[in-house]
Amino acid sequence: MRGLAEEQEYAEECREALRRMVSGARENVVVGEDTWGDRYTAERLGYYLKTLARDLAEEGDNPPYFGLVRYGVSLAADEHRGQTYYLGRRHISDAIGRPPMVIDWRAPVSTTFYQASPTDPRGLAARRRFGWAGNTLTSFEDEQLDATRPSGSGFGSELVRREIERARVGPMRDIVATIQPEQDDVVRTSLEVSVCVQGAPGTGKTAVGLHRAAYLLYAHRGRLQRNGVLVLGPNRAFLHYISAVLPTLGEVDVDQTTVSELLAGRIAAAAVDEPAAEVVKHDVRMAEILRRALYDRISVPAEAVVVPDSSYKWRVNQHEFAEMVAEARADATTYLIGRERVIARVVASLQRQAEARGQNCNGVWLRKMARAVTPAVDAVWPAVKADEFLAEILGERSLLSRAAAGILSAEEQEAIAWPRPRKAKTARWTVADAVLLDEVSALLERGETYGHVIVDEAQDLSPMECRAIARRSEHGSLTVLGDLAQGTTSWAARTWSEQLAHLGKPQAEVVALTTGYRVPASVVELANRLLKALPVEVPQTTSFRTDGQLTITPSLDVVAAVRRALPHEGSIGIIAADHRAAGVTEVLKAAGIDAVTPDGDGRVAVVPASLAKGLEYDHVIAVEPAEIVEAEPRGLNRLYVILTRAVSRLDVLHARPLPEELS
Repeated sequence: MRGLAEEQEYAEECREALRRMVSGARENVVVGEDTWGDRYTAERLGYYLKTLARDLAEEGDNPPYFGLVRYGVSLAADEHRGQTYYLGRRHISDAIGRPPMVIDWRAPVSTTFYQASPTDPRGLAARRRFGWAGNTLTSFEDEQLDATRPSGSGFGSELVRREIERARVGPMRDIVATIQPEQDDVVRTSLEVSVCVQGAPGTGKTAVGLHRAAYLLYAHRGRLQRNGVLVLGPNRAFLHYISAVLPTLGEVDVDQTTVSELLAGRIAAAAVDEPAAEVVKHDVRMAEILRRALYDRISVPAEAVVVPDSSYKWRVNQHEFAEMVAEARADATTYLIGRERVIARVVASLQRQAEARGQNCNGVWLRKMARAVTPAVDAVWPAVKADEFLAEILGERSLLSRAAAGILSAEEQEAIAWPRPRKAKTARWTVADAVLLDEVSALLERGETYGHVIVDEAQDLSPMECRAIARRSEHGSLTVLGDLAQGTTSWAARTWSEQLAHLGKPQAEVVALTTGYRVPASVVELANRLLKALPVEVPQTTSFRTDGQLTITPSLDVVAAVRRALPHEGSIGIIAADHRAAGVTEVLKAAGIDAVTPDGDGRVAVVPASLAKGLEYDHVIAVEPAEIVEAEPRGLNRLYVILTRAVSRLDVLHARPLPEELS
């Protein structure tokens, strides 16, 4: 294989080939505008060419490749015998019809780079990893997989270790160069399969989920471009943190949002529920209450439908009309579809009568009859708007009581009932109301669905939020990411089987990732002390890292702690109870230290404890653990989250005694 100087030369050739690919793609966009063909073909060609040009340009200054595999001559090598392949974030070629210079990391042949080992070489004779300083190739590391004493593999790779331990400032990076076999298994799971990853802190579960999105878009692009891919995160700070990963991997057509934003499109949340009301509204029993209240509006017809038409009167008798309503109610998938079926069946009956008299029932006549029978259908199957319906249920205690009878207690009904009736336009809606409104909207008519949905921090979803996600992946699959130990909401899941049932995928495979690649051993050992006190059963984390530093300081001098951290490389996150965060920011500002919010770009960030989930910093300063624990019912879970945000150093500041679980 090539030496370092030859590899550096090849890297430059690859960069030049990529530049030609970008230039050629942009030129094709210009040429394609004048291509003859039908309108649809021209639009699809234009979309494809512009997308290709944009995706290629997204590559930026990333190294052209990160690894190499050389196949041996054994039978296991199959059709790849004696071949050598470079692997990168995207395919690079220098001419049509010639072998690619770099193969996309998602291609089937790339699997052996991640899965081969000395005990199972998968036909490989050697694997090479490359070290880069920015965009400059500085080193490489070879593993002779067909030798009896390999130079290194996986955990023994110095380049892998260096990449994992590298300080990070700014958004999350991709992990294509360091994906481990158990992570690769999840990434390459088939599109038809839903999978749940129980990932301990630092195991890379979020990165695995994002890389699975990129892989599925590569392997099933046609299907997923039609149906789309949705990534759901816990908050905006988290989405900002992961925002660069998929574009780096060549995928930009992915919807990324939070569950709250996904559901808040129909109303603006201007009020906050009391805790008791919030718990009831997120309870799965609300689904049956809303369904019952909606379908209770349908009544049995009391009279016939009579429609005048010039000199005739067409008639559907009461018994026939009642049968139509009953059949539509039994067959309809949604409330409004059922209503439309009743109208269609009544009009069809009138049409048969008219045609029997020799009348020509054209489209104009059919639309006229549909308008004529609508009042009669409204009387037994009224039209409903989602927000108006929900306002009636929450504002009219008699309606709520009738729908919730035998389901909610009187105290629970009182918790969610509005003090007085309100119209939908003047109601002070809450975030939990948006969840209920989504349920009502789904009862009325079908909504948008995706080919694949990836949901992170899924342990914190309420049953009603799970139902909203299940509807959007009804005909697709899910990647569920989370850690039961990090559940902090009052409705957080205690088992994955129950949560997956709410998500509509009870058959999903649960995979446990327990090796923490980012959190050092000293931090993991401290955080693991909390697991016994948490109301869930999860395996303890084991750390890949032997470095790291843990400091416990009986002081709340945040300024001094930050100044001790600044000489070290990497990001610094000061995490405190929510009510203390603003004060910490002011103290740092007075000391001349610039600090940003979690969704800002800066080296030092002040993070309210409730927003820390999913984020990570090279140096974490955890302020007053006892205060964090007392701030919420699942305070110990929150503290577990905060301690495990550190990927190099953890500094615990306290004036009060530490929680006894940490002793």
